[in-house]
Amino acid sequence: MRSGERQDFTEFYAGAFPRLVGQVFLVVGDLHDAEDLVQEAMARASARWGRLQEYDVPEAWVRRVAMNLAADRARRSRRRLAAMVRLASMPAAEDVELASEDRQIVAALGALPLSQRQVLVLHHLADLPVGEVAATLRVPVGTVKSRLKRARRALAASLSEAELEGVQDAGNR
Repeated sequence: MRSGERQDFTEFYAGAFPRLVGQVFLVVGDLHDAEDLVQEAMARASARWGRLQEYDVPEAWVRRVAMNLAADRARRSRRRLAAMVRLASMPAAEDVELASEDRQIVAALGALPLSQRQVLVLHHLADLPVGEVAATLRVPVGTVKSRLKRARRALAASLSEAELEGVQDAGNR
């Protein structure tokens, strides 16, 4: 952004920000959220200021973006609330009875890096093809394959150690 454009945007921001926060506040009902939403919309506007300053009413563009962001946030909140309600009806993880072998698998999975757990669960438990796992995680197919290989190797080693420990513990009784 050139010096003149920066000055123009600074003036635009100073004049429009309070008005937009007031409008968005009336929609979302929370001043902090309204400020965050307008700030995000202004950040997007600053990146496009060269074009936006030519608009008859650049404030209208920022208002629309802020309102869209508010709607997105509301949708995410509703989905999160619905998921929490569904999960509340499920037994807590510590209340679920797991067989010793299942506990070992869960512990072994927990010891893996997140990226390896993700590919294992998506590929083997969710039964997604490697290409779909790659698309879901936004990584190359080769990355998914290498993570799967490392994860399988680490999981096998971890489970073998757990089995050996179980045998040793049984012999000490």
